[in-house]
This record gives sequence, structure tokens and C-alpha cells, in this order.
Amino acid sequence: MRLEGKIALISGGARGIGAATARLMAREGATVVIGDILQKDGLGTEAEISEAGGEALFVSLDVTSEADWNAAVSVTVTKYGKLDILVNNAGISSRTGVEETTVESWDQVMDINAKGVFLGTKAAIPEMRKAGGGSIINISSIYGIVGSGASSAYHAAKGAVRVFTKAAAIQYAKDGIRVNSVHPGFVDTPMTEAHHGIPSVRQARTSQTPLGRLGVSEDIAPGILYLASDQSSFVTGSELVIDGGMTSS
Repeated sequence: MRLEGKIALISGGARGIGAATARLMAREGATVVIGDILQKDGLGTEAEISEAGGEALFVSLDVTSEADWNAAVSVTVTKYGKLDILVNNAGISSRTGVEETTVESWDQVMDINAKGVFLGTKAAIPEMRKAGGGSIINISSIYGIVGSGASSAYHAAKGAVRVFTKAAAIQYAKDGIRVNSVHPGFVDTPMTEAHHGIPSVRQARTSQTPLGRLGVSEDIAPGILYLASDQSSFVTGSELVIDGGMTSS
């Protein structure tokens, strides 16, 4: 019960890494607020956690909307009294090079993957300060650390998350608010299923991963749990890479 008594808000919590994290945090004693635009999936994850004996609540959340973020934080604090943990997980993928990326696509990827993290952090900080501290975990990617043959907007957004995390960590350490980033490698999620469903892509990504397999959401959630818990009380501004060794080669 490493999160007993903690209140957590997870963006993109309806499915994939966000849902796996919500389920794990609930098992570890946290009350979990699931923020997402996917109502059906979000309510399903809420029900799954509740049926397992946990406490969960789904809220509608478009991470590009400051009003939505303020409302999600307000609902959380009004219902549960505080906010201890924020997981900025919502994101979308993009697999085009610089010349092939439209301005509209660039803006959409940056809005969801980078601005969404900024807005969530901004909304959470005042309530965490009132609570005497907290933990913010921003989900970046190995593609926020290294480059590739495509995905220019995705790289830019995830790189922004990585350095934004460090800036926020320094700025709010005095308030007892820790801010860290998690960098998953090649993971099977609803976001990647179409791409990983192409045999040549799956084979190439598997061969790039020294542990010899692609990850699953349940490989990433324990790392997020660690950063949310008091076991990481001396950790802030850090990068937790969970990639099967991919960036080591």
C-alpha cells in the first residue's frame, strides 16, 4: 500500500499506460481520478477499479483546454480534499518527417503532448502547495532523448516535456513538489497497435530492443508508481528510462 491515502489524477487514464497506472495505483491504496476524452473507456476503467475494491472516478478532460484542467483539479479537490499526484500521460503519435509534417499536424501534436503537460502542471501546483507537496510525473518517451528517421513533431514535443520537467522540478522543489519524467521505449498500447501491427515494423523495433521484446503498459506503470510514492522522496528532475535497453545500444 505504497500510496495509501494519496489522491492521484491521471490524464489519458482511460486506456494503455494510463489505465495500467490507474489500476496499479488503486491497488497500492490511492484514490484515482481518470481524466480523458474517451468516456466509454474511462468509465470502463473506473468500473474495473471499483469492482476490484479500489476508489476511482472518471472525469472528462481535454488536455489542451485550460478550463478542462482547472475543472478536473477542482472536482478532485472538492470530492477528495486534496491532490497529491499528477500523471501527465495523455498523448498522440506522429510519424512524419520534417518536410511531410503539416503545420496543422505539428500544432496538434505539440498541443496535446507538450502544452497538455504544461497546463496540467500549472493547474496542479497550487493544490499541491496547499497539501504541503506532491509528485508530478510527466510521460515523455525515448524519442524525447534520441532521434529517429521520422516523427519530427513527436520528437519535439517529447523533448519539450523532458526539459520542461527539469525546469518545473527546480522551480517548485521549495514547495515540496517533485517533478520527474518517464521515457518508455517501444510499447504495445492502443496508440501504437496499428504501427506495431505491421510485421516489418514490429520486427525492426524488437531487434532494436536488447531484451528482445516490445514492452507492455504493465512494464511502465511500476516506474510511475515509484516516482509517485514516498520511496522516491529524494528524486526530482530525473529521467526514468524504461526501454528494454534500446537507448543503451
